[in-house]
Amino acid sequence: MKQEALFEERLIPCLDEMKELYVSLYGENEEAFSYFLGMLEEALTQRKPALRQVDEKRLADPDWCRSSRMLGMMLYPSCFAGTLNGVKEKLPYLKDCGINYLHLMPLLDSPAGKSDGGYAVSDFRKVRPDLGTMEDLEALADACREKDIALCLDFVVNHTSEEHPWAKAARAGDPVARSRYFFYDNWDIPAQFEQTVPQVFPTTAPGNFTYLRDCNQYVMTSFYPFQWDLNYGNPMVLNDMTGNLLYLANRGMDVIRLDAVPYIWKQLGTSCRNLPQVHTLVRLIRLACQVVCPGVLLLGEVVMEPSKVAPYFGTPERPECDMLYNVTTMCTTWNTVATRDVGLLRHQMEQVCALPRTYLFQNYLRCHDDIGWGLDYPWLFRQQGQKEVPHKKYLNDWFTGRWPGSWSRGELYNDDPRLGDARLCGTTASLCGVESALRSGDREALERGISCDIMLHAWMLTQSGIPVLYSGDELGRLNDYDYHGEPDKFDDSRYVHRGNFQWDQAELRRDESTVPGRIFQTLRRLETIRGEEQVFRSDAEVTLPDPGNSSVLAVSRRYGGEGLIALFNFSEHPQTVLCPAGKRTDLVSGEQVEGGTLTLPGYGFLWLKMR
Repeated sequence: MKQEALFEERLIPCLDEMKELYVSLYGENEEAFSYFLGMLEEALTQRKPALRQVDEKRLADPDWCRSSRMLGMMLYPSCFAGTLNGVKEKLPYLKDCGINYLHLMPLLDSPAGKSDGGYAVSDFRKVRPDLGTMEDLEALADACREKDIALCLDFVVNHTSEEHPWAKAARAGDPVARSRYFFYDNWDIPAQFEQTVPQVFPTTAPGNFTYLRDCNQYVMTSFYPFQWDLNYGNPMVLNDMTGNLLYLANRGMDVIRLDAVPYIWKQLGTSCRNLPQVHTLVRLIRLACQVVCPGVLLLGEVVMEPSKVAPYFGTPERPECDMLYNVTTMCTTWNTVATRDVGLLRHQMEQVCALPRTYLFQNYLRCHDDIGWGLDYPWLFRQQGQKEVPHKKYLNDWFTGRWPGSWSRGELYNDDPRLGDARLCGTTASLCGVESALRSGDREALERGISCDIMLHAWMLTQSGIPVLYSGDELGRLNDYDYHGEPDKFDDSRYVHRGNFQWDQAELRRDESTVPGRIFQTLRRLETIRGEEQVFRSDAEVTLPDPGNSSVLAVSRRYGGEGLIALFNFSEHPQTVLCPAGKRTDLVSGEQVEGGTLTLPGYGFLWLKMR
């Protein structure tokens, strides 16, 4: 089909809605809307045949991403293999890990020393020079496609670096460039914003505005002073940022991660979070992809409670994000590790499981970022008498090894004693106690730490959605404290889990007498089992029966006439549970298990399939 005909075929079904949404934001601005449509047609023209083939394949099989065989990994190219070409050379290792979904952490051009880990972008169409070129990124995407690995890339929608050409022109006084940001001559309006807008980093970057001495003006900076918030009230911003997103999609990206998406619409007198216009913008971006690159998925980063996360899926009639992070389950999982009580986790999983099975979550234990304790504190107080501030202190003390008897080793980020709040950093293995056990030489403690690590991964693999490993966790990677001696990193404790990949440890992955080998091989067996069983599909029916033990989580999964009961012991001590009568097969050991009273070892788990 010719490009013009294909464009019309895809545009016509959504044109009326696209116009309606655009007008709701910008009024009858025919010039801006015509530019938007022209940009979409140009982007489709530039989409190469191989990517159009992928689009058609995925349109014919929209459930490709719901398979139980999906397994992801997130990594920093620089830490993993130095450059993008290095990552391409290491694809055999990723295939050995069973990976078919690869999330590359921020790699676009950003200023050294003021990059916020790559989230302060100075050019959305240029790769950071030390990592390679845009041609290298496209070559990596081609190589991944040949190996059936879907590639995900971060797209920072809320802000640019102060070094971006738009920001430089704005700083120099260009009124058109300034209209892309939020500039104020005095503190009057910023002061009004500060009354209702929460602070993202109250300790390291307090406030939501930065004073520019050279301009004698204030600019909105919700994150760090060198990250200037974009003004999506200006249609040029939506037009050009959508163009940048489609440019990256045309380089071969399969999934685009929308960073900090709840923040992108600002309105005086509000929290500037999750406003209705945000959903209008995301829907417009989704429609743009539907026209240009319908095989590409949008992954929304919405780090909030379930009631605020689910709306970003949109509605069946007007979908928005294809996939969202399961943030609540991640942080509640770590709460359960520290408390040995599954009550809150079970409660929140019931909320997740009540959502439509078409919703697709990305599940993880750890990522590049910190763990924020955004728990359901009203529920904790009602059910367990736990108050927010002392409970957060307990969690942070436990996971940093300050609580008596704790074997966990992590570090705090943005510690705010005034609010009794902080965020937690550390690798899965170190938080589970593997690091402290290896340092002390305590073999019993090492067994406990490894068992906890493996149980948590089994739990992640049991959740509905796409499980994603954080690079190094497949080998039991420990915290890396070298960042303490690096001038541009020492004050950001997130670098404790952002160290260089340890290829010497990867060489041990087949030797189960070593910690890396034992964890790697065990996880591969679990991942293989998951991939072979349809009951682990993301659209399976999931319920949470009561096993009669507050330290044990039970999960029931059903799909296509098959059933599974999974049991997870979040305590270091053996626990007894009640399992419904009947014969089942333990998918891990292959043994037959009778129902009734079962005993799980400390940090033990079972995958029991009903035959």
